[in-house]
Amino acid sequence: MRSVIRGALIALIVGCSHAPDRSAAQSSGVRPSTSAQVSQSRQNAITAAAARVAPSVVTVQTEAVDQTPVDPFELLFGGRAQPRTSAGLGTGFIVRGDGVIVTNYHVVAGATKVSVMMRDGTVYPARTLGSDEANDVAVLKIDAKSLPEVKLGNSSNLVIGEWAIAIGNPFGFYLGNSEPSVSVGVISATQRNLIAPNEGQASYFDMIQTDAAINPGNSGGPLVNADGEVVGVNSSIFSPSGGSVGLGFAIPINRVARVVDDLLSHGSIRSPWIGISLRSQQSTNPRDILTQGAVIATVAPGSPAAAAGLQAGDAVLREGGRAIRNPFDWQAALLDLRVGSPAHLHIKRGTREFDVDVNVADRPEVSAPKVQVLRELELVSVTPAIAQERGLRRAYGALVYRASPLVSDQTGLQQGDVILQINNTPIRAAQDVAKAIDYYGSRVYLRVIFDRQGQVSWTEFGIR
Repeated sequence: MRSVIRGALIALIVGCSHAPDRSAAQSSGVRPSTSAQVSQSRQNAITAAAARVAPSVVTVQTEAVDQTPVDPFELLFGGRAQPRTSAGLGTGFIVRGDGVIVTNYHVVAGATKVSVMMRDGTVYPARTLGSDEANDVAVLKIDAKSLPEVKLGNSSNLVIGEWAIAIGNPFGFYLGNSEPSVSVGVISATQRNLIAPNEGQASYFDMIQTDAAINPGNSGGPLVNADGEVVGVNSSIFSPSGGSVGLGFAIPINRVARVVDDLLSHGSIRSPWIGISLRSQQSTNPRDILTQGAVIATVAPGSPAAAAGLQAGDAVLREGGRAIRNPFDWQAALLDLRVGSPAHLHIKRGTREFDVDVNVADRPEVSAPKVQVLRELELVSVTPAIAQERGLRRAYGALVYRASPLVSDQTGLQQGDVILQINNTPIRAAQDVAKAIDYYGSRVYLRVIFDRQGQVSWTEFGIR
């Protein structure tokens, strides 16, 4: 679970023991019921839905290795950072009986080891088939068969006020066992855009809002309707304290299903892209941003948008049946597009309005040639289209497309960094990095200058 507003979370577990007065209970003649059956009046849609889904809910356990900070004084005498292992917990649910499991991307991000605990306590090692950071979805696989799988519902026909049931593992094993717990609320709203900054500087678009309690450890668990169908993946809360205050958010299951389908069908997550960026209005008042419209600022050369004739200054009014009122609405619509299918846009240009179909392609860095350097480090040459899509200040350099946790730990480079220079060698393209590493070899330390989210920084490492 990610908190939209950071806050300190203090978990206080109070245990108290009190011996009952047996003589008083006996003298009163009161006896607890010994019936193993539950009366029909206690059974309802919520109990039925929970019983249907709970067997498919799992606990996701992660381990990540990072480096302990080195005291500056110790550094003078040759002190070095030491590896440190940290553990994490989240929730997931089985979507296919052969061991395919859905959870949140942020649950497994950076993990060097992932395992899954079933409801009965059985633990399986898991591997990550793929993840989609933009949608905060990850897909895991365990080697098992005939597992109970959930039934997926339809998140496009949710009714405001209908029952919403959140199932997961809040606070992990602090509550004593691997059984998932249930909290209940309603569907409070749909198509919510979380525009406040949160952990990892991620943004959430087109989310389901619910007042069912979602707490740390619930991340990746299912949000279920009264028919026992999964309609969302619990992902984040808006909270000043870190605990649930009735503002929980889930990723619509229709979008999650598309991510899983892309991964299982194509072997990778396909990120929709048409090649436009929108004007951004600088204002401290969120209302100004929400009402500014979605006006195209730039069209990437050679992009699907350019091929369709879109121009800077055009205003996007609708995509399909969805109204586009601001950049957040456009980001939400973009997440629901599918690569290879057209986007149906309603455009306003001056006083004229018209419809246009724009082909949806993969983001340009996905289809760009990859250059692998070192081990488990893939780079992509920055092009004008990639720079426009990612909001980069420079249309050159080598974008870190993929970096394993081990390589990130050893080099200080992360996915999304743009390498600009190695020692005295300027980097204009991915191939320049490979050439620079070959040139310098293991003779000297490499000083790498890179751009990370608009800030230029540097790192040093050696190659053995």
